[in-house]
Amino acid sequence: MAPGADPSSFSSFAKCITKHLNLTFHVDFDSHVIKGKVALTIEVLEDKFFCLTLDTKDLKIAKVTANGQEAKFALGAQHRFKGAPLEITLPFELSRGQHMILEVTYETSPKASALQWLTPEQTAGKKQPYLFSQCQATHCRSMVPCQDTPSVKHTYYAQNILLAFQRKCRRGQSAERAVSVPKELVALMSAVRDGQEVDPQDSGRTIYRFRQAVPMPSYLIALVAGALESREIGPRSRVWSEKELVDQAAYEFAETETMLKTAEQLAGPYVWGQYDILVLPPSFPYGGMENPCLTFATPTLLAGDRSLSNVIAHEISHSWTGNLVTNKTWEHFWLNEGHTVYLERMIGRSMESEQFRQFKAIGGWKELQESVNTFGANNPLTNLVPSLEEVDTDEAFSSVPYEKGFALLYHLEELMGGPEVFMGFVKSYIQLFAYSSVTTEEWKNYLFTYFKDKVDILNKVDWNGWMHTPGMPSVKTQYDTTLADACINLCKRWTQAKEVDLAGFSEADLKALSSHQVIEFLALLLQEEPIPLSHVKRMQEVYNLNAVKNAEIKFRWLRLCVRSKWEEAVPLAFKMATEQGRMKFTRPLFREVYNFDKFRDEAVSTFIKYRGAMHPVTAFLVAKDLKVDQGQSTGF
Repeated sequence: MAPGADPSSFSSFAKCITKHLNLTFHVDFDSHVIKGKVALTIEVLEDKFFCLTLDTKDLKIAKVTANGQEAKFALGAQHRFKGAPLEITLPFELSRGQHMILEVTYETSPKASALQWLTPEQTAGKKQPYLFSQCQATHCRSMVPCQDTPSVKHTYYAQNILLAFQRKCRRGQSAERAVSVPKELVALMSAVRDGQEVDPQDSGRTIYRFRQAVPMPSYLIALVAGALESREIGPRSRVWSEKELVDQAAYEFAETETMLKTAEQLAGPYVWGQYDILVLPPSFPYGGMENPCLTFATPTLLAGDRSLSNVIAHEISHSWTGNLVTNKTWEHFWLNEGHTVYLERMIGRSMESEQFRQFKAIGGWKELQESVNTFGANNPLTNLVPSLEEVDTDEAFSSVPYEKGFALLYHLEELMGGPEVFMGFVKSYIQLFAYSSVTTEEWKNYLFTYFKDKVDILNKVDWNGWMHTPGMPSVKTQYDTTLADACINLCKRWTQAKEVDLAGFSEADLKALSSHQVIEFLALLLQEEPIPLSHVKRMQEVYNLNAVKNAEIKFRWLRLCVRSKWEEAVPLAFKMATEQGRMKFTRPLFREVYNFDKFRDEAVSTFIKYRGAMHPVTAFLVAKDLKVDQGQSTGF
């Protein structure tokens, strides 16, 4: 497949592609920088090749060499969100098919958007600092100069070049791989662990080595350094976190191997070897991140009842749809997320029931509706395939690619003959495009090829409506409401209740509902007009929702309270919005309080006070939500 253009990248991947990275990281907690060296193995795609461009963002470039010879380089103009192109002129000319080693020595910025540096006070243990990366979608360039586009997939090692040379000379061994961190800390990457030893340059530091032998895009490179411990949770899985949370995390994720085996039965062999889970500090901005060999997970999943394991099912599914088969550019993000939601729910179907899958789909439709309402029904970012020309991928992020993508796949499932038939296509699609990056057009062409006996049905699908029209899909599926009926009925009771009816509610109302159903009940209430203040107070009286630990329930409950103008709930909403930084929770909670006129100024001042402890992406987007000047003082 010929390389195309990527509006989110400066890199010249039509002229050359990266096949492998060798990374050397010296993690400096004092200055909040990584002193790095990256050796890129580049394959040339054209004749008379002598210059190329890499993506960078806020990097300090010290030196560039090509096959050991010094190369000229210059950083281009700084773009508002894409960073600055690193333009390199080689000291020689190469031809199509030739390879070279391009080595860049550099240092990250303390404000690198991929990296969050935590003080000991921001961790669970309160004794050691912590670093984690989040490169999706376009932040790897702030950690490594690279071709930061999902169109390019490569292997990577983390390698200490000096140590490698010494060992190679002594024993004739292949290159060692390493990341240097203070000896009190453990380093992990989105790769297989390959040993550790005292740093020969500094006995107060430890070197960790890693190798990733499966080609993957740059956004899946991940690094963490912290006071970490692990527990085995399966034959190919460990859970990692600070010691304060590790046993709880091991309990929460005990079904990981069952999920992996179920996914393999559906989608084919798991090719990444290890499947570990890392529970991060609270400021991690997402529910999970599918870094190969090391899924990142928010501590908000630790509800104590294993009810939120669908997030892990989602990240496991990404091992096939996203990591193995990848969207070619971020405009085709739905290929990653729509298929992953579909596979996640098929895992739920296998482990629970078809009714459970239908129930989760009902909830997903509501999430899609909320995203469309937030963006506006005519906003082109609600297209399944949006144009991202001069659009920051962070600002485009929503549930649209997840749930509109799932809705399309479910619609096709119904047209093509049911879940077993359509899952056959999904598995075949994964096998055909494994290790490559794909566009929507390539996916669609294969869909027509696979179902060649049903082309007449596929031709009747409103493809332009699904892909390139904003707003909700024109086709609304009727899902099985068996598990949703109890939630719908309880919601109706509350919305229709008069003051005299409130005595009729009791704690027994929720006893028969699962955690998933309680979440759905509250989500339904959030779609209605705000219920009277007397009703939410009675709800707290009989259900005691303020005491619930499940973050999904707590989040929806607090939004409900703030919408009903319950002033006592505002401090609780601020507490949840600032004690964890998962954007799914933090952004809507701040928006709800901001929309409560009496507390608008307090929403802004609270955000400014806590902004310094937030992940850079979270802080940027909450500032936009609250119309806060990005340069305003953080209060830290």
